[in-house]
Amino acid sequence: MRGEALATIVVAPPGPNSRRLARELRDVECRNVTYVSDDFPVFFESGAGANLIDVDGNVYVDLSGAFAVAAAGHSDPDVAAAVARQAARLMHGMGDVHPNALKVELARTLGELVPGAGPKRVIFASSGAEAVESAIKTAAVATGKPGVLCFTGAYHGLTYGALEVTDRGIFRAPFVRQLGGFATRVPYAYCFRCPIGLTYPACAIECLKLVEHALDGPDGADIGAIIVEPIQARGGDVTPPPEWLRGLRAVCDRRGLLLIADEIYTGFGRTGRWFACEHAGIVPDLICVGKGMSSGFPISACVGSAAVMDRWPESQGEAIHTSTFLGNPTGCAAALASIAALRDRKLVERAAALEPVVRGMLESLRADSRGRIGDVRGRGLMWGLECVDERGRPDGALAGVVVTGALGRGVVMLASGPDGNVLQLAPPLTITQQQLEFGVDVIRRSTIETSI
Repeated sequence: MRGEALATIVVAPPGPNSRRLARELRDVECRNVTYVSDDFPVFFESGAGANLIDVDGNVYVDLSGAFAVAAAGHSDPDVAAAVARQAARLMHGMGDVHPNALKVELARTLGELVPGAGPKRVIFASSGAEAVESAIKTAAVATGKPGVLCFTGAYHGLTYGALEVTDRGIFRAPFVRQLGGFATRVPYAYCFRCPIGLTYPACAIECLKLVEHALDGPDGADIGAIIVEPIQARGGDVTPPPEWLRGLRAVCDRRGLLLIADEIYTGFGRTGRWFACEHAGIVPDLICVGKGMSSGFPISACVGSAAVMDRWPESQGEAIHTSTFLGNPTGCAAALASIAALRDRKLVERAAALEPVVRGMLESLRADSRGRIGDVRGRGLMWGLECVDERGRPDGALAGVVVTGALGRGVVMLASGPDGNVLQLAPPLTITQQQLEFGVDVIRRSTIETSI
């Protein structure tokens, strides 16, 4: 399979093999992890391009990109070959003691790729949350201040440092007494549901004053950095005005703060640029990357300017921030192959070219939704459709039914947002226009049927 197929459902999902595996999983995995119901989950067995195949033989069109990871497509042949070659040669290295050459090559590549002139430095990790941990530690080391300003709706990961700057009570409530208390949270620039009741662009980005007010507040003197997703992903695929991001950069410059961009979801072509912050023309001091960096292998990084990163003390034989799999050679090989695939096949440019096509499809869907899609927003191949009820309130129930209905018709997608009411589209950058049209038509039918 080349990964360009439309869906083929041979048995209603979840099929008998998925159901059997779900029962077995419930016996061995912590029940908090995988949601199991009559409709979920299906168990995937293989994938190619924008297709996934489950253990019952159903073929799906993937509009999720497996959490936006499969940038170059599922099981991209070049990435898979690079992993196989490196795993056969040296699967694991001693990342902070006796490194490997691929670590040097990937660090150099990332330094050249991320926005900003001048030399860069890299801290490697395995997950997005670890990259965020690296960034907030770097900010504390570089500024001497423990505080970090973050935003409502933010999702930066669930390890304890990252959880402190992540929003939403479901994630934080059980552990709040163990968190560090170094975060100050202010509203994100969510124009569809403006936190101060204004309308863009007449608002003149008034919500920036909320940032200034927090920095002038009782905790402001301890704040050394601002962490922001240039487009919120799990928070509801919220696309802020570019002026707001430029304003954050100006605030940091004026006050001597570091700007941390969490591009773990948005990076590596997802929005039609290598990094979403490029749409606003800003250069962060630190940038966190992962997911699409390797198109499937667990590797991430925090990349920053040498001026900031060199404030870390030089290792004297014991690194004060490190991990066992830091700069793993197999992960580095996967990332280098994935980056090469994005470049050679011009997948970033392709995502940009598809933006107006997708926008047209989704605006048409909204027009057909009987008022149940309240907002369409996004860039490149990252989109959110906000489901609302008759009074314009978030409708997570509708989104959940649409996601389930789409799965039954062979389309994999997810819901995002604090209320679970945003239909999220983040397909592999290899997806064909025909597959996109098929997927959007499935969403249309599922939405209209649910709204009748």
